Amino acid sequence: MPMADHPATPAVVLAGGLAQRMGGGDKPLREIAGRSLLARVIDRLAPQCDALALNANGDPARFAGFGLPVIADPVDGFPGPLAGVLAGLDWIAAHRPDAEWMLSAPADCPFLPSDLVVRLHQARLDQQADIAVAASAGRSHPVIALWPCSLQIDLRRALLADDIRKVDRFTARYPRAIVEWPVQPFDPFFNANTPEDVAEAERIALRDSS
Repeated sequence: MPMADHPATPAVVLAGGLAQRMGGGDKPLREIAGRSLLARVIDRLAPQCDALALNANGDPARFAGFGLPVIADPVDGFPGPLAGVLAGLDWIAAHRPDAEWMLSAPADCPFLPSDLVVRLHQARLDQQADIAVAASAGRSHPVIALWPCSLQIDLRRALLADDIRKVDRFTARYPRAIVEWPVQPFDPFFNANTPEDVAEAERIALRDSS
């Protein structure tokens, strides 16, 4: 059964990648069915999370219209999504020190489920896990996860001292709960990595709104 309530859970939306498969540029600003990927992610997460921050590198002014704090990677060299997770944990430590949990999600997943946060919290309680990770079609999505804010120091050490870059390699150190979602009528974790994916996302969005 879903939890009737869950702890206050800020979220970091990860937009710090280089979008190489999209030809570069700001992938989250690509539009599907008249709205940007990022706007759709915000709409999905805002009702579930009590605060949102955007992890993005470069000039933050290009995201000013979204009204979110923009936080850059705290580690140089575009080391991947773990740096974005750390950026979120650093931001929460500074601005929401009362929070014990943080959600991370990529800015290119426009169809995130409305029960994402509550089900991840329920799973980590049921399985006595430290981290809860979303999954669909038998495949986990390690950047769509619920993190304890207490991992801030461990994650910084893993990035800077241990040179860990893969999310799975870091999370394997801790008890994890994997939470499966159905993929009908569409995969809620569909992500738009290529121009072909954007076209498919447009079809899903138009079908979902009809």
